[in-house]
Amino acid sequence: MLTLEDCIALSDLTEDEILAIAEHEHIPEIAAAEMGCYLVHSPQGVPLLKRMILEDIARAKARGDLERALRLRLVLAHFIRMHPDYVASVSKQKKRA
Repeated sequence: MLTLEDCIALSDLTEDEILAIAEHEHIPEIAAAEMGCYLVHSPQGVPLLKRMILEDIARAKARGDLERALRLRLVLAHFIRMHPDYVASVSKQKKRA
């Protein structure tokens, strides 16, 4: 039987990234790990995951939870560092426009 830790390790995401998905989607962490694994390996998934984290940051700020917002900003920075191909492709698209 797989544990939550096993699923997180197989997802190619960090535990904090999985927690951000769970928070955003209001689903259990195990379901967020599965969803995150699917999204991080799909063409449109990386921008969707980035948007989820950005929306979580906005919600944390709106409720005055600045500590959570800062933590999520660190999660976002790590996520972007780990997925540079997506960031590079977006930069190229903006330059062409």
